[in-house]
Amino acid sequence: MSESSLRVVWVYPDLLSTYGDRGNALVVERRARQRHLNVTRIDVRSDQAVPTSGDIYLIGGGEDRPQRLAAERLRNDSGLVRASENGAIIFAVCAGYQILGHEFVNDLGQREPGLGLLDVWTTRGEGERCVGDVLADVDQRLGLPQLTGFENHQGVTHLGQGVSPLARVTAGRGNGTGDGTEGAWRDTVFGTYLHGPVMARNPGVADMLIKLALDVNALPPADTTWYDALRAERIAATTRPA
Repeated sequence: MSESSLRVVWVYPDLLSTYGDRGNALVVERRARQRHLNVTRIDVRSDQAVPTSGDIYLIGGGEDRPQRLAAERLRNDSGLVRASENGAIIFAVCAGYQILGHEFVNDLGQREPGLGLLDVWTTRGEGERCVGDVLADVDQRLGLPQLTGFENHQGVTHLGQGVSPLARVTAGRGNGTGDGTEGAWRDTVFGTYLHGPVMARNPGVADMLIKLALDVNALPPADTTWYDALRAERIAATTRPA
């Protein structure tokens, strides 16, 4: 990355930005500035080319038709794929997560090709929609505390051998397969179903992405008072007996 600026790319906010997912970009930017890092945030609309020179790429969730349009444009553009090949960090939520995989079911009921950046594929669930708060224990290799978030999806995402689960749920449905997995990751590419936005509830995720972009093992401490209060509130609400 550039010595002068951390480049954070928010991909297709006009198509993929439901449930406050834009907050992920705001939190990454804020957590970097708390460490006195220079940050350039680039919001790339769907009629614009995705730059290949970013350090961190963030993608949100979206409705079924916008998801199909986003997948088509990202395949035709190829900028995000080339950025990944260059070692960029990619973090995607819900519809964005599905797009990173091999395929998903679009709004026309057809199998829609994804970008193949994660070895996952998504089918349409036949049962109840996955809706509600989630708690999940993160893959220990990532060094993160328990995740808290909110899921709202009909898709069921299956993991291939080329990825690891991002986390395993203790509450909620996660990938919807019934095996307890939530999200997926490989190297510097991450996908999750968690909204919230997930980084407001889990600032450690934002810090992890920044560390990967900087290629460092640790960051200077930064205040987490507000985040800690939100985390405690949502974890307590999720674990409270009905």
